[in-house]
Amino acid sequence: MENFRPCRIMSKYYIKQLFALLLIIIGQSVKSQENKFYSDAYETIYNMLADKQKYSFKEGVFYVENAYYQGKLDTIELNNKIRFIKNFCNLLLQNRKLTYSEKDEAKVNKYASIYTVMCEATPIILGNDTVRYKPFVYDFEDVFGHKEQSNLFVSKLLITHKGNCNSMPYLYKILAEELGVDANLALAPNHIYIKHNIKSLGWYNTELTSGIFPQDSWLMASGFIHLDAIQNGVFMKALSNKESLALLLVDLANDYNRSFPDNDGSFPLKCAERAIQIHPYLANALLLQADTHKRLFQRIMKEQNTKDIQAVLGNPKAKELYDLMNKEYAHIHKIGYRSMPEDMYLEWLVSLKTERTKYEDNRLQK
Repeated sequence: MENFRPCRIMSKYYIKQLFALLLIIIGQSVKSQENKFYSDAYETIYNMLADKQKYSFKEGVFYVENAYYQGKLDTIELNNKIRFIKNFCNLLLQNRKLTYSEKDEAKVNKYASIYTVMCEATPIILGNDTVRYKPFVYDFEDVFGHKEQSNLFVSKLLITHKGNCNSMPYLYKILAEELGVDANLALAPNHIYIKHNIKSLGWYNTELTSGIFPQDSWLMASGFIHLDAIQNGVFMKALSNKESLALLLVDLANDYNRSFPDNDGSFPLKCAERAIQIHPYLANALLLQADTHKRLFQRIMKEQNTKDIQAVLGNPKAKELYDLMNKEYAHIHKIGYRSMPEDMYLEWLVSLKTERTKYEDNRLQK
């Protein structure tokens, strides 16, 4: 019996160690499962960019948003809502025609139907009653997604009919592709809008947040846009489908940073680098890259418990990160990117309401 006792004690010790090991394995498995959704989204977009998978902007958007929701996005409900809007657009196409007679008439009519559904209150006859369909409206609450990242999402827009300059042009592009036509995203400081190319006008802009069609000159005057940024395609360029997917990679990385704020930077950098390969002057991706290197540098400063930059530059890794971020920020400035302060952007958004009123008054006069 005396020989048996130590075995009992030893057994309890190993059981505790085994239990601790199992907890670690389970914890790692859960963490891996959390990251799996982001990895799947990245792989899906990567495959589209590499022509290994059929292109679909809608699928790319939903993969990104599903990653943030950790697999809980109800894509069936969202697809049903998109199908309803698509059918509504087709109903408009059957019952009205624009006074437009160029060869691309069918395409332009589809653009007009999407604009109507998204931006205009439209009467619908249901039996003996007429109801007014409510359009999507701009949500001035948490414009930048500071409080909740999902306020930037297409899924939130579809559910609430309230969105912003991120979700509204994304939905427009999705609807255009559902109807079999192209729609080009375009960037301005803190802003995304739509560019179209039609035979009668050439390129023209569609601003979903206000429902107007601003000229490039007006955007340049009011949108804090440097001439170098236009020449380099940083702003006001009509993004190709692949460049739009690159923009989704930046969204994916930003969502990842919100989900895992203490990450090691490898995933955001992977997203940024792939996006830059597609669009070398994509400011959102360039900023993501520089900001990630800055965050990693600041982490080293925090670990060394100092606010003195010079004190940590003796660390080779810190020196590398410091040099990288300074080089990257200098490059971003050189190509013409200028940030617009958030309060100035909000003032600009309010000014769009005035432009909307002018647009409606001019249309009524005609």
